[in-house]
Amino acid sequence: MSERSQLQTGPTAAHDSAFLRACRREPVPHTPVWFMRQAGRSLPEYRKVREGTAMLESCMRPDLVTEITLQPVRRHNVDAAIFFSDIVVPLKAIGVDLDIKPGVGPVVAQPIRSRADLERLRPLDADDVTYVTEAIGMLTAELGTTPLIGFAGAPFTLASYLVEGGPSRNHEHTKALMYGDPQLWADLLDRLADITAAFLKVQIEAGASAVQLFDSWVGALAPADYRRSVMPASAKVFDAVADYGVPRIHFGVGTGELLGLMGEAGADVVGVDWRIPMDEAARRVGPGKALQGNLDPAVLFAGPEAVESKAREVLDAAAKLEGHVFNLGHGVLPTTDPDALTRLVEYVHEQTAR
Repeated sequence: MSERSQLQTGPTAAHDSAFLRACRREPVPHTPVWFMRQAGRSLPEYRKVREGTAMLESCMRPDLVTEITLQPVRRHNVDAAIFFSDIVVPLKAIGVDLDIKPGVGPVVAQPIRSRADLERLRPLDADDVTYVTEAIGMLTAELGTTPLIGFAGAPFTLASYLVEGGPSRNHEHTKALMYGDPQLWADLLDRLADITAAFLKVQIEAGASAVQLFDSWVGALAPADYRRSVMPASAKVFDAVADYGVPRIHFGVGTGELLGLMGEAGADVVGVDWRIPMDEAARRVGPGKALQGNLDPAVLFAGPEAVESKAREVLDAAAKLEGHVFNLGHGVLPTTDPDALTRLVEYVHEQTAR
């Protein structure tokens, strides 16, 4: 580890925050809350500041990144900020020809389908993403004792975008490569693991207090395929940042059958979507891990009484966990009423005050 990174491993101003304590499975003053996609289209202030600015450009402007990351902290009183970026930012930074198309998602001009294509993925250097370092420096100065969560896309999910050329329902090209050319697949994921680890290191060294690895599409796989074809690359990412001592969170969608393996990959905290109760998730993950989740994002459209009732179910199911970070089971939906999120944070804080 570099001298610079060693400077980041000491206690930060956020060290004793409820969020980081929960991640470390220590006693907390209340169950901490944050929301995936809390900085985004559900907020009118976000839509205003993003007006006329493309998504990827927004991610590369430290002033915008800082403002957008802070917006939900100010509005909702959440216990952690999540760095505003996108999982394809490191791919764009190394020269992959891609864009984020509104209403579609990341679209890759030339999908990776052969070994020659693989050579287009060069290593990521900190100098490729100086705007990330600058933005995190600005954010940590503003956030004080509120932790900042850095994040990256996991190798499988990045590979699925690169191989499919964009979002996919069935992942047929991805699975065809994984099953049909396992060595090329392994080499692709290994290269993406190095890029992802480098991206997370930049964020930690700049001041992020925790990191989350998003494996949004990995729920498309059976456990045996995950263990053989994906887990080694995810484990490589987690291992690469282990020495920094910051909590590492692992999250995927539709991953109920994979929760134990996702914990095995090296996460300190395993994110759970809304499909299984938190106590069952804890049984599948096993001891020694904190859990994060898992209110269905659609519940927020049902009115305050229903939201409180369903949140109570989550809290009751999580009551005996070693550590619990309250979150949604996926990201905030774009048409969510922001006031519903603010009320939910208040409710969880009040109900769990120790």
